[in-house]
Amino acid sequence: MVLKKAILFDLDNTLIDTKAAHAVAIEKIHEFLKNTLNLDDDTASRICVKFKHKLKHECFDPAAGRSIDDVRVGHWEESIMETVGSRPTPSLATQCYFLWKSSRLELLSLSPQIRDLLTQLRSRYKLLLLTNGDTQTQREKVETVGCEEFFDAVVVGGEHAEQKPHVSIYKLCFKMLGVEAQDCVMVGDTLDTDIQGGINAGVRATVWISSTEGAVADGPVKADGLHVFGHTIPTVLELPHVLEQLK
Repeated sequence: MVLKKAILFDLDNTLIDTKAAHAVAIEKIHEFLKNTLNLDDDTASRICVKFKHKLKHECFDPAAGRSIDDVRVGHWEESIMETVGSRPTPSLATQCYFLWKSSRLELLSLSPQIRDLLTQLRSRYKLLLLTNGDTQTQREKVETVGCEEFFDAVVVGGEHAEQKPHVSIYKLCFKMLGVEAQDCVMVGDTLDTDIQGGINAGVRATVWISSTEGAVADGPVKADGLHVFGHTIPTVLELPHVLEQLK
C-alpha cells in the first residue's frame, strides 16, 4: 500500500492568530489595572510590557512543582511590584492572569477558510499538528479552537523530552504517521523552530508563513548539511499553490 504524503503544521500564528488575541487581551489588562489601581496610561503600559517580557523569556519546568497558571500569576505579581514599588494583593495578580488568559482564549479560532483548507488537504494528505509549549496551555488552545478533528495526530512539545527544532520530536511525528521525512512538508511561522527543525529533520520542503515585507524569497535552504527547498507565503491559505509546485 502506498502511504499518503504528510504535512506537519505549527499552530500559533500559522493556523490561529495568537499574536492578535494576545494584543487584545493585554489591552484589557491595561484598562483593568488603570481602573483598579488608579494608574495612568504610562504606568499601566509599563506593567504590561514587563509581563510580555517575562512571558517571552519564560522557562517553565513542570517538575518544579508549580503549574503554568502559578508561574504566570507570578509574572503579573512581579510586573506590578517592579513598576509601582509595592507587592499587589495575591487576588489582584490572579485576576490579571485569568482575565488575560480567558480573553486570549475567547479570541482564538480556526477561520472558516482555514477549516475548509484543512478539510480539503486531509482528503489527500496525512496531517499532523506539531506545536511547542507547555501541555496545559497548548491543549487548552487545541480544545478551544476544535483542532483535533482535522488532524491524524496532535503532538505538543511540552509532553516530550525535546521540542522543535530538535530532530527527535520530528522523528516521533514521522513514526506516528507512518511516513519518511522526505515524504513530509513542514509549515510554520517561526524560522528557528518550525523551519530550522524541518530542515534538520530532512523534510522534503519547508513553508514559512511570513507577512513581513522583504521576507526571503523561495529557494533552496541549506542547514546542517541538508538541502531543503523552502517557500515563503504570507498566509497558510496559499499553501495549495506551494503543494502544486512540489508535485
